Amino acid sequence: MDAEPFDRALRRRRHRAPGFEGAAFLHAAMADEVLARIQGVARHFAAVLDLGGPAPVWPGAIRVALAPPAAIVADEDRLPFADATFDLVLSIGGLASVSDLPGALAQIRRVLRPDGLFIAAFAGGMTLAELRADLLEADVALTGRAAARTAPMVEAQAAAALLQRAGFAMPVTDVERLTVRYASLGRLLDDLTAMGARSPLAARAPLRRDVLADAARRFAARADSDGRTPVSVEIIHLAGWAPAPGQPVPLKPGSGKTSLAAALQRRV
Repeated sequence: MDAEPFDRALRRRRHRAPGFEGAAFLHAAMADEVLARIQGVARHFAAVLDLGGPAPVWPGAIRVALAPPAAIVADEDRLPFADATFDLVLSIGGLASVSDLPGALAQIRRVLRPDGLFIAAFAGGMTLAELRADLLEADVALTGRAAARTAPMVEAQAAAALLQRAGFAMPVTDVERLTVRYASLGRLLDDLTAMGARSPLAARAPLRRDVLADAARRFAARADSDGRTPVSVEIIHLAGWAPAPGQPVPLKPGSGKTSLAAALQRRV
């Protein structure tokens, strides 16, 4: 059996990192957008599962979390619930570091009732592309090799294919692109630590001080005129419905041109 890409225990510890309140802006933005999209669906969701993340999103939901407070601590690809238990499953941030993302989506599909909704948001795509480049260039320059420093990112196209593979009806993805600017690489790393977003890779190489210093120099060299360096964030939004009789027939693969918001509106 192949080794898992992410360390499950480390993933849980990092979601309990102190100082989250001071760096909660990204989680809050994802949660606000997901809740706004759900509110566009004229339906009462009686049984809701809130999957992971450092802070609760849906009041009164059963919460599977990587960090307390939580009713249940588990991984998204190992959900301890019976089939067809929930009307709504939502996930804010957690799917970015699931070792078995296809398995997690299959588990979510399994626990949804017919015509139940799954909706999620997480960082992927080109998120932290600048940080990746700075660390890679510093590693190669000072050690002669490239080390795995940041977690691999899921692309929107791949996520859409995985939704379809898991058996979701009318799967839709879209991408929200943001830019966050930092005064230094150290401030960025502090925020990632507080967010619980430092890489939980199972295979990690120690980061030498000279490599970190060189990466910080490269980061600063790309700063705007005010001394702040832009950092890319791409939020991938997913939605899909558990199949049920009477649902619209999906378009052929590759023919979809409808946004996630529009797809949800069709369910009103």
